[in-house]
Amino acid sequence: MKTLRQKGYTLYELLITTLVVGVLVSIGVPSFVSFGQNSRMTASVNDLLGSFHLARSEAARSKGNVTICASANSTTADPGCGGTYEDGWIVFQDTNGDGQRDAGEALLRSHPPLPEQITVLTVGQGDYFAYGPTGLGRGQIGGVPPTTSAVFCDDRGNTPASAGNSAARALRVLPIGRATVLRTIDQINDLGGCP
Repeated sequence: MKTLRQKGYTLYELLITTLVVGVLVSIGVPSFVSFGQNSRMTASVNDLLGSFHLARSEAARSKGNVTICASANSTTADPGCGGTYEDGWIVFQDTNGDGQRDAGEALLRSHPPLPEQITVLTVGQGDYFAYGPTGLGRGQIGGVPPTTSAVFCDDRGNTPASAGNSAARALRVLPIGRATVLRTIDQINDLGGCP
């Protein structure tokens, strides 16, 4: 006598598999959202930090003035200063030392606008920082103080995130030109916090 083998799954097996997949998805999706937010935040502040490092090292290398400034038109063929760091920024050889990119001044780097989820709050009236030929900060240009810090926030604000750090980030620039990233809630609150 021949026995017939049936192929397939029982309803019970299908329900258990669906339940396991549902539990895994409900645990994993929030982690992926948080991972994406953390990645955007870290990439944004590190991009600005890298531009400060480039400006400082290029000033010392070329023995000339180099300025980093916020630029509302950073992705155009001839970008200039103006706007906020959310709009983007540029790094350029500031041959006349006026803090503005003029015709003939070499563009070293331009950065496009930040993701719309990120806001940047700066301390100081000007959205620029100028390095002198020694690689040290030049201070005020035309009576306008330079950026001394920038706080990067998203919809989470200055709240606890992974490893006890804040979900927000801050970039602090010392008067000598050394830029560092701050990550604790207290440090970010000291610089004005998130709105």
